[in-house]
Order: sequence, then C-alpha cells, then structure tokens
Amino acid sequence: MADTVLYEVGDGLATITLNRPEAMNALNIATKVALREAAEEAAGDTAVRAILLTAAGDRAFCVGQDLKEHIGLLASDRETGAGQTMTTVREHYNPIVRALAGAPKPVVAAVNGVAAGAGFGFALAADYRLVADSASFNTSFAGVALTADSGISWTLPRVIGPSRAADLLLFPRSIGAQDALELGIANRVVPLAELRAEAGKVARALASGPTVAYAAIKEAVAFGLTHSLAETLEKEDELQTRAGRSEDHAIAVQAFVDKEKPKYLGR
Repeated sequence: MADTVLYEVGDGLATITLNRPEAMNALNIATKVALREAAEEAAGDTAVRAILLTAAGDRAFCVGQDLKEHIGLLASDRETGAGQTMTTVREHYNPIVRALAGAPKPVVAAVNGVAAGAGFGFALAADYRLVADSASFNTSFAGVALTADSGISWTLPRVIGPSRAADLLLFPRSIGAQDALELGIANRVVPLAELRAEAGKVARALASGPTVAYAAIKEAVAFGLTHSLAETLEKEDELQTRAGRSEDHAIAVQAFVDKEKPKYLGR
C-alpha cells in the first residue's frame, strides 16, 4: 500500500488516513489504488469492528481528483486514443464507495478541512461525519465540466433532499461547517483542535459496540430507502431475527438484568 494512504488497525478499529497534505490530499492514481485497497481490507476484515476515515494536515480532507495528474492523462488519451482517463470512476471511486457504504460495520469520517468532489462523496459514504469548524464541502464537478461521481448523485439527495442537491451540483460553492450541520451533511461540528480526539472517541465506542446490530441497522436503512414499507417490514423481521440470535444480544440482555455495562464481542 502506497504511503499516500496510511492504514492502522488496533482494538477493532481500522484507521484510514489520506496522507498527501502537501497536495490537499488530492487523489492521484497511487492514492486511489491505496485507498481502495485499504477500504476493501477494512470492510472485509472480521477483526475490524469500525472504520475511521480521516486525512493528514489541517487544510483539506480531500479535494477530489488530482487535476495536475489528470491534465497529463487527458493529453495522453488524446494522443493515443486509449480513453483510459475516465475509467477511474469504475476502477477506483466506485469500489471505494461500495466498500465504505456497504461495510458491515460503522464508518466514521473525520472531516478536517475541504471536502470537494470525490472527497465529498467519500465523506457521504460514511455513516457518521464529525466535521471541523474550519472545514467545508463543495461538489465541484460542474465547475470542471463533469457530472457527479463517487456516489454523490445517490447519497447527497438522500441526505439533504433532491432540490437542495441539484442546487449544490448545478452551482458548486463552498458550504461551511455550520451550514453543513444545518443541512444534515455533518452530524457534529467540533473545533479543529479537538476533531481527531473526538472522532477517535466516537469510532472506538462503535468498535466496542454490538457489531451485528450495527451491520443490520446499516442494511435496514439502505434497504428502506429503495423499497416499500411492506418490503421494509419484512426486511426488519429478517434482520431482527439475525440480531436476536447474536451473542451480543444475549450479553446485552444479561447485562441489563445484572445492571452491568455489556462487554460486546462483535458477534
């Protein structure tokens, strides 16, 4: 894995850190490949019970595509006719978003600065977003004559509604942390100096929680967004049966009876 993305696992928590602060954590090919590998590894590792996605530096979470590299790739495509530049959506962005959004465990994004384009999309793929008070969000795509990718056409309308999503996509602009909180893009806004500590607390709390139940909650919410009430009720029955058979549920019930704090095993 390239050093443009750092990956660390401890006590059930996988921490993925974008590590190109000098480039505002822009996504060149090496970074996209490394991020895809880290996200897929964390999602598939049964020892990992929660994922924390963050970035190095104080200026940016991720400003999306590295346009300096992109310009060179476009020029090469024009010369060769290979048409390889835009395959990055299929090869990189889509797998990253699938891994984060579909992980059977909670994903926390600690947004430390500008989140633009695909960076915004990756933040929206998380289940919980802690945002520094100095951070901002920008769809960016139309500003460089592109359409939405990294899942934003699916996630953003579901977070803020289709009308507001269309406004932000058609007229890209910087959305500050407090506005993001009011819109529902941010779950919490904290001072930048406290962001990493607070995000760590939230992520570690989730990593020590009832993992089977968390996975079921993610699946139920995603299912309910695209299915009828009747279908969702059936899905809830299926998922509740699964959660009810988990060791964590038995532990929780016994702890309640004993008036003790449950110590979950994640299974």
